[in-house]
Amino acid sequence: MLIMKFGGTSVQDADAIDRAARIVRSRQKQKPVVVVSALAKVTDQLVVIGHKASSGDSKSAAELVLALKERHFRVAGDLLGARHCQDIAPRLQKLIAQLDGFARGLAAVHELSDRSSDALLSFGELLSSEIVTAAFALRGLDVVWMDSRECLITDASHTAARPLMDETRKRSQAKLGPIISAGKIPVMGGFIAATAEGIPTTLGRGGSDFSAAILGAALDAKIIEIWTDVEGMMTTDPRLCPDARTIQRISFNEAAELAYFGAKVLHPATLLPAVQRNIPVYVLNSRNPSGKGTRITAHAPPGREMFRAITAKTNVSIVNVVASRGIMVHGFLRSVFEALDRYGASVDLVAISEVSMSFTMETRRLPAELLAELKELADVTCEAKQAIVCLVGEDIRGRPGIAASVFSTVAEAGVNVRMISQGASEINISFVIKEGDVPHAVQQLHTRFFPKDRVGTGVLARPSRAMLGKYGNDDISGQNGNNPKRGSTDQVETSFPLRPVRARLGKRAKSISTRPAKQIRVRRKAIRRKKK
Repeated sequence: MLIMKFGGTSVQDADAIDRAARIVRSRQKQKPVVVVSALAKVTDQLVVIGHKASSGDSKSAAELVLALKERHFRVAGDLLGARHCQDIAPRLQKLIAQLDGFARGLAAVHELSDRSSDALLSFGELLSSEIVTAAFALRGLDVVWMDSRECLITDASHTAARPLMDETRKRSQAKLGPIISAGKIPVMGGFIAATAEGIPTTLGRGGSDFSAAILGAALDAKIIEIWTDVEGMMTTDPRLCPDARTIQRISFNEAAELAYFGAKVLHPATLLPAVQRNIPVYVLNSRNPSGKGTRITAHAPPGREMFRAITAKTNVSIVNVVASRGIMVHGFLRSVFEALDRYGASVDLVAISEVSMSFTMETRRLPAELLAELKELADVTCEAKQAIVCLVGEDIRGRPGIAASVFSTVAEAGVNVRMISQGASEINISFVIKEGDVPHAVQQLHTRFFPKDRVGTGVLARPSRAMLGKYGNDDISGQNGNNPKRGSTDQVETSFPLRPVRARLGKRAKSISTRPAKQIRVRRKAIRRKKK
């Protein structure tokens, strides 16, 4: 079984949905389950509708609802044509009417609770999944629309609900199992779910990826595919550095770190269910279905470079808390952490000394009440417009000189570092700089750790067993380093297996290291005869 999730840009219009249909058709034999996001930018528009309506601006909210209606009917018309569009029109019209009524209700009560927000945002995925199901059916795919809220069961933590996996597994297998066994393809909206009592919830912004992973774990899928508009996960944000390239292989731990610290390709929680069931996740480009994308697995082979990727998280604030003289240190730290806990503050980085503490948070999530309470305990300063730069790679464990290389590069770029942290996971080095310095710092770091003269996409390609023949167990990558003249098959095109010469050949290794395996064996026999 295969879970296929298509993001907003992969279903943003008629052309995108048509591409998605062709991709799904190519995977029919793998028994796919399709998860779709709302059309691109629709969730943002629903958020605005909620704010407008709850603030009493019902006229603006109604205009936005009308704009959404026109867009969805236009996309449906382009995909289905006038005659077939009539078949789906009643279902779309019913959803739009419910959305309009909901917005009017918000305007009447002048309130938008988290529970109401979840119900409001669910309309995006409900509308898109209806259109996608109809479009797929018209293109010859045997599809069935499913309501995600009947399969994905969560707790009542509205706007960021957590899945209840046992109940989700039970309901998903009961609802989807018979459909899949009958050779049909379920199509459902991502991001949305419900409590056991049927109250709508959402999994947090970007939660369609999370939905796909939850379903993959619940249905024991073999593969999870995340279809987006980029060529997989990149060595850095290509908008910051044009030289960024695709990462072919990456571990769950590395991908999770990147997602948490700013990489927007994946929802940070996406990989948790996949890790638990050891399901490989592929990040692929719907605009280039033949591309290899990025494969995320429990373990990834060592990369050519020191790091796997560089990411940056902007819109961050540093809060510096310095204990007043005379206060007990252990009491000071306890009071600060208790305050963070009371406000549910999600801290990114923490640095602690004997009488002071600094931490970073997303600026928009930093409660003013928290700062006020901390000021009663100590001297507090807050610096906004900061950013976290994070370098991730499992290969940095136990390697001396890593931090020196990073910070000497940052210093040469003329960028001042405000705070430093090496992750407890030992696979990342993070530091805080001014937001305005991010482009220059990332470019310099990428040039240093991912030089242009290195061919490849962040991972050293290993030759197949067929190519290695009887030498399939040799670890070529460990002996060749970065020198393409020593038999690295990802840089030297050959029609025969290459075998690195062992160290005992000494000076002869350089001259014969790329000879055919058969020629090497003959040469060794000649050497032994001469010794005798």
